[in-house]
Amino acid sequence: MSTRIRVGIDVGGTFTDAVAIDAATLGLVGQVKVPTSHHHEDGVAHGIVQALDRLLEQVDRTPADVTFLAHGTTQATNALLEGDVATVGLIGIGTGAGAVLTRRLAALGKLELTPGKKLPLAYAHVPDPFDTDAVRAAVTRVQKEGAEVLVATEPFGVDRPDGEQAVLDAAQSSGLPMAAAHEITSLYGLHKRTRTAVVNAAILPRMLATAELVDSSITKAGVDAPLMVMRCDGGVMSLAEMRRRPLLTVLSGPAAGVAGALMQERISEGVFLETGGTSTDISVVRRGKVAVRHATILGKTSYLNALDVRTVGVGGGSMVRLGQGKVAGVGPRSAHIAGLPYACFATLDDLRDAKLATVSPMAGDPDDHVVLDAAGGRFALTMTCAANALGRVPEGDFARCDQEVARAALAPLAARLGTDVAGAARAVLDAGAAQVQAVVDAMVKDYRLDRDTAVLVGGGGGAASVTPHLAATSDMEGRIARHSEVISPIGVALALVREQVERIVPGATQEQILAVRAEAERAVVAQGAAADGVEVEVTVDPQTSTVRAVATGATELRTQDRAHRADETERLKAAATSLKTQQTAVEVLAGTDAYTVYGTEVRRRLRGTRRPVRVVDADGVVRLGAPDARVETTTVGAAGEALATLVRDATSYGDGGMRAPAVRLLVGGRIADLSGVLEPEALLALARSELRARAADEPVVAVVESRA
Repeated sequence: MSTRIRVGIDVGGTFTDAVAIDAATLGLVGQVKVPTSHHHEDGVAHGIVQALDRLLEQVDRTPADVTFLAHGTTQATNALLEGDVATVGLIGIGTGAGAVLTRRLAALGKLELTPGKKLPLAYAHVPDPFDTDAVRAAVTRVQKEGAEVLVATEPFGVDRPDGEQAVLDAAQSSGLPMAAAHEITSLYGLHKRTRTAVVNAAILPRMLATAELVDSSITKAGVDAPLMVMRCDGGVMSLAEMRRRPLLTVLSGPAAGVAGALMQERISEGVFLETGGTSTDISVVRRGKVAVRHATILGKTSYLNALDVRTVGVGGGSMVRLGQGKVAGVGPRSAHIAGLPYACFATLDDLRDAKLATVSPMAGDPDDHVVLDAAGGRFALTMTCAANALGRVPEGDFARCDQEVARAALAPLAARLGTDVAGAARAVLDAGAAQVQAVVDAMVKDYRLDRDTAVLVGGGGGAASVTPHLAATSDMEGRIARHSEVISPIGVALALVREQVERIVPGATQEQILAVRAEAERAVVAQGAAADGVEVEVTVDPQTSTVRAVATGATELRTQDRAHRADETERLKAAATSLKTQQTAVEVLAGTDAYTVYGTEVRRRLRGTRRPVRVVDADGVVRLGAPDARVETTTVGAAGEALATLVRDATSYGDGGMRAPAVRLLVGGRIADLSGVLEPEALLALARSELRARAADEPVVAVVESRA
């Protein structure tokens, strides 16, 4: 019987990559690349099906063997970048002061998509949303102005959505796609909420058309698994949810890569560097989760939660620049932009009689970009050339070349600099890595990453040109992800179903917090996640009165091959390495079937004694680190009283009020993260919710960090 597979497809600007992942072991079993079919009558859908067909043929599987199918696409991002959007009909609601506020929203038509091109918007106003005739007249007006999609918005529509819904009900006869602003986001702020809904609507018709083509094409191909789509926060969503909120696919390209690193590389704390030919996208994994924030779209902040990704113009193809007799920098121009081949991928014969020269890659560029004029033509000196010359590119890597050729390519530069080839290569890599290091340091600081546990993980075809050297020159461990050149489609194939629910709830009660949690959990289950595997992280921000619940879950229960799991010695070694101490100084504090908790003591004369803790999973991967924590083991039945005591003892008091400790529970195969809640009673209520469906004698390990 053939093994079932998970398929991930990443639709890029040039190529569409597809991978097959064994559904049981989660190992890569096949990968293909086809040109992205932008100009086909079926658009990118044709390339997706073409990639799927070739992939199934390569791995000798049938469509019935596909248990999960998801794709990531840059279509929404490209639509906004290129200004290829629909005209939005915005129906504002209100009387008196409310009318003044909504009429101002007509100014959203001034948002600039591309230089000289504004967001196409037609505005109409209705004082009474329940006046069906007035609503239909308003819809007719915006249709005459070219509206292809409708948005209804009203002040306080989050708390009183009936008006927005009444407008949509009355507008059904128009046949246009439509949405209410409160459906896209439930956060306060009329202008930002409406702006988010309007941008979502602008790409809605195009995305709907593509969704229908992809869905029908996959169905015709014989795949029964529901089609999922990559989100910009590192998860996937159902096609039905994408039809409602296509804006969630904007910026999903970088999210696919970090999702691959998170799931395949099992990062708990670290920085992911996805390096292509021209740039490096830098993102953070903290406490086993991707870092997200409200994205900036069309130059304005939105309520779209997207991966916090910061881009540096340094990649594998970045060209070397000379100034005042030294390497002045690398990038942002790349060999690809200059239309030149990499010198390190030439032959020794091609590089015969090579002479160093400097050029302007594009009109208006400084003429300090280094090239080699040789027997075989003109070649660019790049970061990849330097990495190969220093032996930083591992065997089998996408960017590896003959080291002798790479050294020959660097020799003219070394002569110009008055150093040897290794010195010239280091100078190039230092210049590129310094730009990346500055951003990495800023993100480590912003997210308060623990440098003892944080790792640098490189992905993308140019990973070897940046990550190994950065790790060698910094105080962080580094490695290149397996199959780094296809880390994005791997991320699509392995991504979990994800949903985030945010509500503004001043003085939120336990019941209200639990209701937001339950809503997020129901949402991922409705999209196909297995109910008994859903994890929900809840955060309550007392400053903004925001209650946020992020739910994640797999579309089916996945059990990895346990033949390759780490033994006790390997797990102890991983913990000791992370704790930066000897194995003899580490002790086992607690454990479950899935996790082992290790700890040590650090005594400092002025700061007293700390008890850092590491939680290591069955694969030998550090999944959680705490700089100073208390660890207690109890059972589900006794957890209520035990946790109440732990929380009471570790709660801190100060000028900012009462702050409950950061609590994480290890139960079964899950780490329930309750650290986002500061109020003790709400924290305990969430703990009860996490444990309510479990057997009374099941062990529970609590890792508790005081916030004092």
